[in-house]
Amino acid sequence: MRILFAGLQFCTRHGRWILVASLLVGLASPALAGWVKPHIDILIALLLFTACLRIGPKAMLGVAGDIRTSLAIIVLLQVLLPISVAILVVMINIDTPLVIALILLTSAPSLSGSPHLVMLMGFEPAGALRLLVLGTALLPLTIVPVFMLVPEFGTLSDVIVASLWLLAIILAAACMAFVIRLTLLKEPSNAVIKQIDGVSTVLLAVTVVGLMAAIGEQFAIDPGYVLITLVVATGANILLQILSAVILASTGQKSILVPVSIVAGNRNIALFLTALPAATTQPLLLFIACYQVPMYLTPIIMRPFYRRLMKGHENQG
Repeated sequence: MRILFAGLQFCTRHGRWILVASLLVGLASPALAGWVKPHIDILIALLLFTACLRIGPKAMLGVAGDIRTSLAIIVLLQVLLPISVAILVVMINIDTPLVIALILLTSAPSLSGSPHLVMLMGFEPAGALRLLVLGTALLPLTIVPVFMLVPEFGTLSDVIVASLWLLAIILAAACMAFVIRLTLLKEPSNAVIKQIDGVSTVLLAVTVVGLMAAIGEQFAIDPGYVLITLVVATGANILLQILSAVILASTGQKSILVPVSIVAGNRNIALFLTALPAATTQPLLLFIACYQVPMYLTPIIMRPFYRRLMKGHENQG
């Protein structure tokens, strides 16, 4: 057991670099990525469980003001932002898979692993978990105006069913984790928290490997288009994070800066794969795969940026 605990603590300390290694492994080994890919749903459920287990019900719920603020942020990120992008696209009359992907990206709720990304940078992940749960719960409502503006997306009812299924998974994982926190782990020690963080890092690393499958397949066919898609996906992710962080910093909202900014740039666009028609989703597969790269490099490439903005506010938010 000592070896296991030591290994988990190693993963906790070096989690950011383990994610980088996972990206490289997934790209270098399409066969391994293809083997992991069918199990991603289970891995995501386990990630949600470990996030809730680490945070606990009190920190998750927060005070009433936190929830009100989270709701306002979700309206901004999942309704006003994608509507603005969709209107702009209609005005300039651009219709490409990358543009459609950007509209879907801004419409999506938080990435399931966003609390872990916050945690890997040394900040409290409870705010990100609140945005994840509330954003997913409200997706059947927030997605309606976007689908009205972009009818090419297909059947709204399919997206609603998919989002409700994801919400059910989140609630089940949260309930199981919170029961454990209220009974067996009422006051977990720092050592236990680090072990949970280590397990989360391992799960996230394996998930990353599986998500790299589409890049390896497409790179062998058209490497130029893969690079263009990667640039667009990376630019969208980082730009959304920077804009959110700068706005929050300028308004003095540093307590929520990191979780909100990470959620703004890291969305669960893959949710739409199970809901939209194949004709719509097929051109998006490469974008979704490329989008995993900036997401899981966030703890590396964005950490200095957030550290400078926060200036001593670590473990808050």
